[in-house]
Amino acid sequence: MTMAFFIGRDREARRAYGFDEIALVPGDMTVNPDEVDTTLQLGNVKLEIPFLASAMDGVVDVEFAIAMGKLGGLGVLNLDGISTRYDKPREVVSQIAGATPDEATRLVQEMYLPPVKEERIAERIKQIKAAGVPCAISTTPQNAEKYGRIAVEAGADIFVVQSTVTTVRHKATKYTPFDIAKFCKSMKIPVIVGNCVTYSVAMELMEVGVSGLLIGVGPGAACTTRGVLGLGVPQVTGTVDCAAARDFHFKRTGKYVPIITDGGMSTGGDICKAIACGSDGVMVGSAFARAKEAPGQGFHWGMATPHANLPRGTRIQVGITGSLEEILYGPSRLDDGSQNLVGALRTCMGSVGASTMREMQTTEIIIAPSIKTEGKIFQKAQRIGMGKN
Repeated sequence: MTMAFFIGRDREARRAYGFDEIALVPGDMTVNPDEVDTTLQLGNVKLEIPFLASAMDGVVDVEFAIAMGKLGGLGVLNLDGISTRYDKPREVVSQIAGATPDEATRLVQEMYLPPVKEERIAERIKQIKAAGVPCAISTTPQNAEKYGRIAVEAGADIFVVQSTVTTVRHKATKYTPFDIAKFCKSMKIPVIVGNCVTYSVAMELMEVGVSGLLIGVGPGAACTTRGVLGLGVPQVTGTVDCAAARDFHFKRTGKYVPIITDGGMSTGGDICKAIACGSDGVMVGSAFARAKEAPGQGFHWGMATPHANLPRGTRIQVGITGSLEEILYGPSRLDDGSQNLVGALRTCMGSVGASTMREMQTTEIIIAPSIKTEGKIFQKAQRIGMGKN
């Protein structure tokens, strides 16, 4: 357990850690980066690289999901978003991208008012499948049962149920809570759920039959949950805790449920640290929003941004820095670690002596708050390399 501190009289609080506070220790043996195994198994879907693109409308549409799939990763399409509301979603996304900062949230809220057209859900799924790549889609718990049937019939491969905070037990008197256990049993395709950050919740979710877990509350670049609600656990601690739940569940049942760190990773180094903390894969938004193929034209916004009364996201500008292939595989044209993410992961695995992702998860980790500043005074002063962040 993480050491606890008293923050006041009779009130203890655990110390939690984020990516900038830790570093990975090089191994006693090294491995050729070209020979490491970076695959991720999600149900029946095997990905060559453990990268998922976030189900945000500025990041993933049909075209982007196809491009991501052809490069070995997985783009997750948001069924509650622009793609299922409009015939020409890129035109609508362009309007949002072109709005002033003051107008952006209001415009996003307006654009999400027209209802989702259920026939369009099947249409989008079939478009992705026709390209010969896996299809993953995401929705909220409120719409999961309705959209789940459509998705299975249309040929989707993975169904993601996502909300700010997900639990098995949910108390409500004014509506019938979403039954995750019942839903997982009824679905003929793997169900990934999120988001969670604690050992106990991860354990309960795995026990009811989920096929994967998304880890992270509020770390995304466009997410304002931590400011609006005060909720969140830094991603290092959240990932380590949930990985411990996964490992205990596997030891007890023989069923391995992958965990995917979702949000808070802007560089290859962050992604390497997430895997070393126990993650089986990563879900990334802002890094992919910078791709030429992304619909947001250098902008993206959180999934909770359209909320009518309490938006928990904002539109941010990340710019367009290169093609999706450059961001994933290089060659890197930037010096800040935001491109050639797969190359970074492979090189790090080689440096710590990990031939597989499971071996990478046992990497020695140290608490190192000076890891990004030690010896970097010139980069910081000139705002280059690591000094940009």
